[in-house]
Amino acid sequence: MDVDDQVIPECSIDGIRVVELLGRDEAELQRLFERAPDYFVAVNGEPATPTEARDEMQGYLPAGWSCSRMYWLGYRDADDQLVAVVNIAADLLAAGVWHIGLLLVDRRLHGTGLAQRLHGDLEAWAVRLGAQWLRLTVVIGNTRAERFWPKLGYVQVRTREGITMGRRVNRVSIQIKALAGGRVDDYLAMVARDRPGEP
Repeated sequence: MDVDDQVIPECSIDGIRVVELLGRDEAELQRLFERAPDYFVAVNGEPATPTEARDEMQGYLPAGWSCSRMYWLGYRDADDQLVAVVNIAADLLAAGVWHIGLLLVDRRLHGTGLAQRLHGDLEAWAVRLGAQWLRLTVVIGNTRAERFWPKLGYVQVRTREGITMGRRVNRVSIQIKALAGGRVDDYLAMVARDRPGEP
């Protein structure tokens, strides 16, 4: 699929194009996951399983959750190789809340600024489509993620205990970023689940 800025974001980085990942891309996504053992060990307690890509792409939202659209975005270099992936759900838990489930860059491109640039493009695109907040979950102990997201303006609104991911039971930090000048209290008024002390 070619880039359509009404459907998927543009990419401001020369030589990188954005595509929507489909079932036929599963094997390539699996290879990208297998090149990221540090991420999967930090989050799931084990490297990517042999069916990780399929399981992720076919994943379902928890009971009672809804979103208006789920995106799997692939970033391809000039050689048409998948170098990054983003999973994002539009209007998750409330209209205007977009949840980043995954932003993963190929290990050989760590430290190049690619992740920050992709996030900037993603943020601008989400705003054009009505996002007022970005939301994500960071596994506490995944030090790379714990350092990365606050630098982009995310703030913690609560922690949750006992979140099973792969072989691990994690403590996680729910973080948000205002895109339209909102305050944390405005967000928490919309998304009761993320209020500290709520079940």
